[in-house]
Amino acid sequence: MPVVESVTVVPVPPELAFAVSQTVAPVRYRWDPFVREQHFADGATRPGKGVRTVTRSRHGLLMVSEYVSYAPPSHVGMKMVRGPWFFEMFAGGWRFAPGPEPDTTVATWRYSFRCRPALLRPVAERIGVWLLGRDIRRRIAGYAAGCVDPEVLAAARAAVQH
Repeated sequence: MPVVESVTVVPVPPELAFAVSQTVAPVRYRWDPFVREQHFADGATRPGKGVRTVTRSRHGLLMVSEYVSYAPPSHVGMKMVRGPWFFEMFAGGWRFAPGPEPDTTVATWRYSFRCRPALLRPVAERIGVWLLGRDIRRRIAGYAAGCVDPEVLAAARAAVQH
């Protein structure tokens, strides 16, 4: 099963780094170049294990995901419940660990996926590694920019206080 991963160090402590990653619209759109539209499903108003989100990517693709883990400030994991026909399986995990300097965080984002149909899987997954690798690098770069954006940080700090 293919895996793509990207790592960055951000100049905020893990609790705040985690909170930035979980910001919602409209603040999320300031830093996340992948997400065109995103909202919670089923009446949920906050992230948490079992909560579903509906996301439309910048490519126009729609995916319903479910949090399979939610453990601030260290990690979050999601799996696709419904999504583009070419994904048989898609999951993502984000980890946050203390960085090399005080008040810094190492953020590691990882996606794993399996394409269909099986006959085309070897070619489709090579293409997927390239495309998703490019997207995850752009996305984590946007996240790093969000970790120094005063408006994003204010929203994340407010979320941490609740």
